[in-house]
Amino acid sequence: MTTHEQTPTTPYGTPDAPRLAVRGEARLEVDPEIARIGITVTARGTDRRDALTHLTRRNTDVITLIKTYGEAVEHIETGAFSITPELTKRGKGERVRTYHGRVHISAELADFTALGELTTRIADHDLTHVDGPYWSLRPTSPAHRTARQQAVKEAVQRAREYAEALGTTLDALVELADIGTDHTPDYAYPAPPGMARAAFAGGPEATPALDLEPQRQSVYAQVNARFTMNPPQL
Repeated sequence: MTTHEQTPTTPYGTPDAPRLAVRGEARLEVDPEIARIGITVTARGTDRRDALTHLTRRNTDVITLIKTYGEAVEHIETGAFSITPELTKRGKGERVRTYHGRVHISAELADFTALGELTTRIADHDLTHVDGPYWSLRPTSPAHRTARQQAVKEAVQRAREYAEALGTTLDALVELADIGTDHTPDYAYPAPPGMARAAFAGGPEATPALDLEPQRQSVYAQVNARFTMNPPQL
C-alpha cells in the first residue's frame, strides 16, 4: 500500500491516524518604510477667475517644491479640487460674496531625513495646511513574509508540543490555511489647522526643519494548520 493510500481521505481523524488542529500567530514591530503627508492648498477671491488663478499658482508652487527633493519623494498625487461660491447672508437675491478654492495633494517619501524639512517648508506657504506624517509599510514589505513564516513555525512547534504531550509524533501536514496578515499603521496626530503656519512665518530661509521620529509599525499574521499524528500510546 502506498503512502498516499495510507492517508485518510476523511476530514476527521481515526484511531489509526488521529488529527491535530492548531493555530500559529506572529506579531512583529518594525520600522516604517514610507511616510505620507497630505497638503491642502486654498485660495479666496471676490472673482471666480482671481480665486482660480491664486489657487493654480499656489498649487504649482507646492508641487514644484516637492519635486525639488528628487528621489526622496516616491509619489505625488493630486486629489480633490473645488471652487465654491459663498453667498451673502443678507439682502434679496443670490449674490456671491467670495469664492473659495481648494485642492488636495499627497506626497509619499521614503527618505525620512528630508521629510521634516519638506513638511515645514510646505507649511510656510500662505493658506496651505499640512497633515501628517502618516507612517506605513509598503505592500511588498519583507516584514509581511517574515510574519507569515514565523506564524507557520509557531503552528508547527505548537503541534509538536501537543504530540509530545500525548507521547507520539507528527506524521504529516494535511492542511495549512492562511487566515491573513494585518498591518495597522501607527499614525501621527497632525497639528490643528494654523499651528504650523504660525510657527514658521519667517520665510523659507528661516524655516527650521521638524525633528520627526518614525513610529514603529505592527505586523500580524495568523495560520491554521492540521496534522496527522502517529497513534499515541495512551
